[in-house]
Amino acid sequence: MAFRKFLSSLGVGAPDVETTLHTSAVRPGDQLHCNVELRGGSVDIELQQIRIQLVARFEGREETESLWGNPGVLKSLVLGEHVALRAGDSVHGQVTMDVPWETPLTHVLGGRPLKGARVAVRTELSIENSVDPGDFDEIQVHALPAQDALLQAYANLGFRFDEAEVKKGTPKGGQNSQVDFWQEIEMWFPPEYRRPGGQVESVFFARHDSLDLVTGSLGPFTFPYDNIDVAGWTAWLDQHLRSSFQR
Repeated sequence: MAFRKFLSSLGVGAPDVETTLHTSAVRPGDQLHCNVELRGGSVDIELQQIRIQLVARFEGREETESLWGNPGVLKSLVLGEHVALRAGDSVHGQVTMDVPWETPLTHVLGGRPLKGARVAVRTELSIENSVDPGDFDEIQVHALPAQDALLQAYANLGFRFDEAEVKKGTPKGGQNSQVDFWQEIEMWFPPEYRRPGGQVESVFFARHDSLDLVTGSLGPFTFPYDNIDVAGWTAWLDQHLRSSFQR
């Protein structure tokens, strides 16, 4: 790593950081608890910053569909600045991170992985403007019940999942979003919609009590958590998609 090469050039034994997650599976709106252990190298050193981040695979940031080395940041917490770490010392700490309601999903419908969706916790150390990614722990982000209900409605209508993509910014219909990214879940239309080769892109904007659904450029359409009705939502979705996308 560039960070370790930098330290080696100074003749400094690199410090090390290890993050242990209490759980590797969460839902949007949960809290993520972890233990962080910082271990000193062969000499005393001052770390400019220690931070822990929630990161995701963003569209366009990787060279191929399989790479996962240049993620986008969803949330970042600074754990310490100008931290003096003595040689051989070990420092422990517990960290709690709120998982944003808009966090991209990686698993839906009872645990089915979404193609292209990856989220991880990354702990970084920085010294003299050089950064070591430190520790990188992939996690599962499971759908909220209302998200699963809407995705089940798509499945009930015969839609097939293709892949999920995370993009930077805020799309049309995301005026209530509190973050600067969004996830599109792409699905293939079934034959009865007479859209051969066609896809619909769906975006969820979740909150503590309800979520908004955006289909293509249409929406937002709000669904409350206290009235989850898969059959009713399936009927609504069918009527909406036929009237808006039927050829």
